[in-house]
Amino acid sequence: MAEIKVTDAFVDFLKTKGLADKVLLLIADDGGGRYSLQGGACTIGSRFTLIELDKPDPDYSVVLHNDKGLKLYSSDYDMYFLEQGLTIDYREFGIRLKDNAHWFEDGVRIAKGSNVIAAFKQGITVAGETC
Repeated sequence: MAEIKVTDAFVDFLKTKGLADKVLLLIADDGGGRYSLQGGACTIGSRFTLIELDKPDPDYSVVLHNDKGLKLYSSDYDMYFLEQGLTIDYREFGIRLKDNAHWFEDGVRIAKGSNVIAAFKQGITVAGETC
């Protein structure tokens, strides 16, 4: 079972953005996958994005259990990059993600899933980094 500690500050932030009742996917934003627009070989597993959806996506079936009642999901692929002790917080004007092995330095971004899909259809992607 995948668990994530969600801080009160993060929940408050989601409420101010009208996202506390939305389905949210936690993805490794590495240039692969249905909702990933950025990243590249050097950043695989180091950048994460929350994708806002209107309903669950069956390809992201890993439930991130939390005690705040948030509808958080991920995939087996995305969870490969994360360890036990997963925590998401909002502080210093950014969403912060950490686990027992990592403190991800890039803040977690939020994107609307339908906008990401529309960008793909238009051929829009964010260039990845070169090593």
